[in-house]
Amino acid sequence: MRETPRPQGTAGDAGPELPQRRPGSAFAHTAGASGSGTPHRSDGRSPQTPRGVRQTGPTGRPGTTPPVPGRPALFLSPPLALPALFALTTWQVAAGGPLRALDERTGRAVVGDGPARLTELLADLGNMQVAVPVLGCAIVLALVRGARREALYAALTMGAVPALVVPLKAWIARPGPLTDATGYFPSGHAATAAVAYGAAALLVAPHLRRPWSWMTPVAAVLLTTATGIGLVLRGYHWPLDVLGSWFLCGMLLLPLGLSRRSRRRSSSRTPRC
Repeated sequence: MRETPRPQGTAGDAGPELPQRRPGSAFAHTAGASGSGTPHRSDGRSPQTPRGVRQTGPTGRPGTTPPVPGRPALFLSPPLALPALFALTTWQVAAGGPLRALDERTGRAVVGDGPARLTELLADLGNMQVAVPVLGCAIVLALVRGARREALYAALTMGAVPALVVPLKAWIARPGPLTDATGYFPSGHAATAAVAYGAAALLVAPHLRRPWSWMTPVAAVLLTTATGIGLVLRGYHWPLDVLGSWFLCGMLLLPLGLSRRSRRRSSSRTPRC
């Protein structure tokens, strides 16, 4: 024998026992103003995360808002991506992998392209006599403005370039594009340009007004890229020699970039009198 369902109360019922509002309840299970049946908070505020605003996950179920970064996003961060890219490049060059074969075909195809004087000038941007004085001026400016820690990091980063590049050249012993001599990976000129111009931009940008504050990093990227292009077009280095130097120097510049970010945060938190 089936049990007869109990009748449900409606808004027009006038029975002696109406549902009472429970004190301390966060939500009152009553229909909304439009009669849609959506629960509202008992204190009159809307729910913090409405169901319709939540983003769905891979399975179609409501997810978190905002989405929680997963492993791919973490892997693409500079502290993890740069060592991985440098290790991959070094392994391919040292082991003679497919990337090295493609690199050498590309290098032979572009050697000699472009005006000789212009490409030689671009390659010279990586000389110590050109790049290091630029960094030296930036270090002096940082010391005058009181950024001693950042100036020290920049000097140590520049000093780490030959300490790392020279042993790598001797260990990998890669021949150059136009010579049988070895010691071309990674490129010392590309590394000098990347560290000198990159560190100079990080030191100078905080002390400049807009738009110069964001133009200095752009100038550093352009000068570093121009140096690599000149080295490849003149036949002084293979493309992977330049890319490997950029990945290595990106890791070297990370402490200076983090130090600058922490200084900017601390200065923004300091109350003004």
